[in-house]
Amino acid sequence: MEIINKYFPDLTDRQKQQFAALNDLYTDWNSKINVISRKDIGNLYEHHVLHSLGIAKVIHFRPGTEIMDLGTGGGFPGIPLAILFPESHFHLIDSIGKKVKVATEVARAIGLENVTTCHCRAEEEKKMFDFVVSRAVMPLADLVKIIRKNIRKKQANAYPNGVFCLKGGELAHELLPFKHCSEVMDLKNYFKEEYFNTKKVVYVTVS
Repeated sequence: MEIINKYFPDLTDRQKQQFAALNDLYTDWNSKINVISRKDIGNLYEHHVLHSLGIAKVIHFRPGTEIMDLGTGGGFPGIPLAILFPESHFHLIDSIGKKVKVATEVARAIGLENVTTCHCRAEEEKKMFDFVVSRAVMPLADLVKIIRKNIRKKQANAYPNGVFCLKGGELAHELLPFKHCSEVMDLKNYFKEEYFNTKKVVYVTVS
């Protein structure tokens, strides 16, 4: 938890309690359903929770914003973002049912009332959202093609509606189709731990 307080010092007591509860919840669930590499569960807060919150260093979702987390797995980045932005709504989807179960149960256990979950493929989701967030589930071109139908036209945030993806490594080729409507932010500019040296937030406008 120290690493979350370090970069997000203005959390409410409720948010601190919710973040603190994630350790036992994910450790317990991970022993039954492998949603985080067993070797990596000890790095939960740095590699998963703080990494998810990298998006919050780039955009502050306004109250009422609706966000879909595509390929959420056990709830990343959706659950950490939902804790941080209690007045925005997060819809977490994944095609693997047991992973959605973990995300659903974790959200319920910590009392997140701004989270819904769905066991489905992104192609099947018909609802409209302001943004889609994701952790490197597929190449950007494929992602944008699938979720274009889900991005509403009406704007309400500092960034135009679109996609925020957590990515790593070399992205030049992947970003070629979006060179006029994308932005790349290095997480090493926000987080000093070595893990974030190659991690990025990629934003693409979807119109």
